[in-house]
Amino acid sequence: MIRKALDILVVATKYVATTANIAGTLVVLGLVFIVNFDVVARGVFNQPFRGAVEVVQFSIVLIVFLQLPDVVRINRLTASDGFLNLVGNRFPRFTRGLRFFINTIAALFMLAIAVTMYPEFIEMWHTQDFFGIPGVFTAPWWPIKLVITLSAALCAILFAIKLVRPENDVQLVRILPESDAQKTDEAGK
Repeated sequence: MIRKALDILVVATKYVATTANIAGTLVVLGLVFIVNFDVVARGVFNQPFRGAVEVVQFSIVLIVFLQLPDVVRINRLTASDGFLNLVGNRFPRFTRGLRFFINTIAALFMLAIAVTMYPEFIEMWHTQDFFGIPGVFTAPWWPIKLVITLSAALCAILFAIKLVRPENDVQLVRILPESDAQKTDEAGK
């Protein structure tokens, strides 16, 4: 029963993380449109897009926190994956232990972020605080606080899953042993 619940949680987090990544990609495309619109509006019409700087600031935070869970899910955090891939074949026990330690610290850190940001989200929701320049461009803070809170919570869950089921570590790149790489090269000639 616990195994089935964990399987459901793994599938659910995969879909939520992938959907958040897609949303982050759409924000990137929207940002490209806004920046290009601003450039054309400045150059051709001498009328810059008011609030372009604020939109870029808002978007960068959204992009990072929308795409972070999927990066965690597929094991591509640059801080640790390069070293772990390098020593993984030579020292598998050391690598498993280090990966467990990193995932534990990361889960706790993400949980701390989520717990810290949640009251800020609630406060911003009730006060309707905004950032920007009144009369030029303003946006509420609460969507950013909500995305940070939910993203950190999802990352904490993903790291916790990696602790319980390390076999769920996704490897996008398979490193071929030297003999297999040579066979592949010879077959291509």
